[in-house]
Amino acid sequence: MLQHQTLDRVFQALSDPSRRAIVDRLSQGDASVSELAKPFAMSLAAVVQHIQLLEASGLIRTQKTGRVRSCHLDRDVLSQAETWLSQRRAMWEGNLDRLGEVLAQQKAERARAAACIDPTKTTPATPRRQRKPT
Repeated sequence: MLQHQTLDRVFQALSDPSRRAIVDRLSQGDASVSELAKPFAMSLAAVVQHIQLLEASGLIRTQKTGRVRSCHLDRDVLSQAETWLSQRRAMWEGNLDRLGEVLAQQKAERARAAACIDPTKTTPATPRRQRKPT
């Protein structure tokens, strides 16, 4: 249950494009809050709120040194989300593979059935005899 709550928070945090951009930037290395805020057309306070949500989800950790707050990506939490997605992908690929096999089998059965009923392979009907007039 705890893992599902963590995943819920992670996916909620990643649902916002600004937070995904912050995670993308942090995947390249640690950065200060002000460095993370530079590319955004929003206030520093708004960026801090995004960072707080990312921190609450466990995706990033922050550390204050003097007047600078640095952010660090927690790759383990991101890896857990990736593992969950990979498991679902494998399940769906397996389901789709089985569906493909069933459809191919049905197609082959229809082709065999059509070959048995093929009018070019049956003998023509015998014409009826005409009655003699009485």
